[in-house]
Amino acid sequence: MDLSRVIRHDPVSVTDEEREAGVLVSVVDPGNDEWPHGGVPEDPHVLFIKRQDDLGEHAGQMSFPGGGREDVDPDLEGTALREAREEVGVEPANADVVGRLDDIRTVTRYAVRPYVARVPDASYQPCDTREVAEVAALSVEDLTDRTNYDSERRDHPHYGDIRLHYFRVDGYTVWGATGRMLVQFLELTTDWEMPPEPDREVEADAEFPV
Repeated sequence: MDLSRVIRHDPVSVTDEEREAGVLVSVVDPGNDEWPHGGVPEDPHVLFIKRQDDLGEHAGQMSFPGGGREDVDPDLEGTALREAREEVGVEPANADVVGRLDDIRTVTRYAVRPYVARVPDASYQPCDTREVAEVAALSVEDLTDRTNYDSERRDHPHYGDIRLHYFRVDGYTVWGATGRMLVQFLELTTDWEMPPEPDREVEADAEFPV
């Protein structure tokens, strides 16, 4: 994995949505000798949370740690770092933020700003169990395995023709807004490329294959 293209990336900003959010794409990098190594796989992993099934928005879905901007946050990087601490226990002082991905829009009218950070090896667990059901560290090697990826095209009620991405690793499915952010992250940091065409085209009201 090479984070240098994230460092050099000139991200696209979205500034016209009703609400703002920040998320942290946390890369657990056991190759950094300055960080402790304890029971961590030899290849980089990315931290995800599985949201509780009873939440009103994105219930049960896989997400990056993060959430809506609050008055206490100096900026959206502060939002992402605060939420990562509250949700999975990543201390802001230990998160080495290297850059940003493009902002994205969500169906809940958020502009979401993803920050990429290297974080120490640790056994991360849910801190806010009201919102977070599980913490999953998924291998970059598995995320870039083409057999673990598929996509579909459908007509979205708000955004028209869209492509949905599905990454299926260790019994988890990463899709939706998080899947879109993950596509750009993997294309910037690895040799993985999004296939030029989706695997299928489905009706707008088709069940999501998760």
